[in-house]
Amino acid sequence: MKNKIFSFKVKKMSRSLSQNDRFMINLFKYGTSILLFLLSGSLLILMQGQNPLVAAQAIFKGAFGSKMAFGNTLRWTAPCIMTGAAAIVAFKAGVNNLGIAGQVTIGGFAAGIIGAFLNLPPVLHVLLIILVAGLFGIVWSIVPAVLRLFFNINEFITTLMLNYIADFLTQYLVQQILAGGLDSWGYVNMNATPTINESAVLPTLIPGTSATLAVPIAFFIAFAIAYLYKYTIQGYELKQVDENLKFAKAGGVRVVQRFIVIFLLSGLIAGMCGGIEVIGTYKKFNCNFAANMGWDGISIARIAELNPVGLVFVSFIWAALKAGAMQMERVIEVNRLTVQIVQYLFVLFVSIDYEGIYMRAKDRRMKKQYQKEHQKEAEERA
Repeated sequence: MKNKIFSFKVKKMSRSLSQNDRFMINLFKYGTSILLFLLSGSLLILMQGQNPLVAAQAIFKGAFGSKMAFGNTLRWTAPCIMTGAAAIVAFKAGVNNLGIAGQVTIGGFAAGIIGAFLNLPPVLHVLLIILVAGLFGIVWSIVPAVLRLFFNINEFITTLMLNYIADFLTQYLVQQILAGGLDSWGYVNMNATPTINESAVLPTLIPGTSATLAVPIAFFIAFAIAYLYKYTIQGYELKQVDENLKFAKAGGVRVVQRFIVIFLLSGLIAGMCGGIEVIGTYKKFNCNFAANMGWDGISIARIAELNPVGLVFVSFIWAALKAGAMQMERVIEVNRLTVQIVQYLFVLFVSIDYEGIYMRAKDRRMKKQYQKEHQKEAEERA
């Protein structure tokens, strides 16, 4: 009986995490994850007959070794931040928006069409494209929101399926409508819209590099999301929706409106990301250009623990690995996909229940300490 009472007391004490506990858990979590990341990356590189230290030097040089390299890192940072922000908006409220890639694709397609077939003054043209791309992202995100609210179809399934629909739909529109299809070509080999007009091109941030104004836009979005959730009532209400819609409704939160707002805001950011990528980097819409962007954003948001400020730092590191991987492939005979494999392994490492491991270790330590003290008291009484 005493053991049961003690077990309950220890569990109660250990579950109330102090600031020091949280610091130790995070240190344990990220320290272990980074160590496993380095070990798995080294092993994969050694399996290809190369030196991991040489590969690491090549990655660093490819990410920071020159102005062009640093610009390329910033170029990848922008979509990482924006897709990560779209994921954070959804996941903080318990909404499973796995359709970020589809929303990016649809937004990018809208940008490619408006950029190529509409002539406007430069600034107005760019602003219109970003706005319309965001609106297309919103439209694509309304579908799973409506299906969840009124037909009780889990958004986990609908958003995932809409990724494929977005891919196939845009391929059809590009190949069969814009390219003229089989009747015009005999076979379809057009996988991109025409190049956008000069007035639609997003200005460069650092001359001579691929970094554009997408970078400050992405930073603004990340810090706007941080402000929304930390300092506004609306942000508090969005977090309260979570997966339990009935509970949120009982708490006075306007569930239907907030649930839709979550999807619309997430879709808006993802659609804008697609539009900015098209007018900033590719200068045309390429089919399947957003293949990994959605999963990158979800992974980065998971590593950052849905913290918008942490998102910026994690996105920068993720982008540096992406940029450096290309240099590594050029310099030594290591496939750049090796870096991508290790990136996603890191997400798995971070997802381990480190808090549970820490708390169980703490429980055992406290139990042993209690038993020693109890034994000492017994000896003193004897």
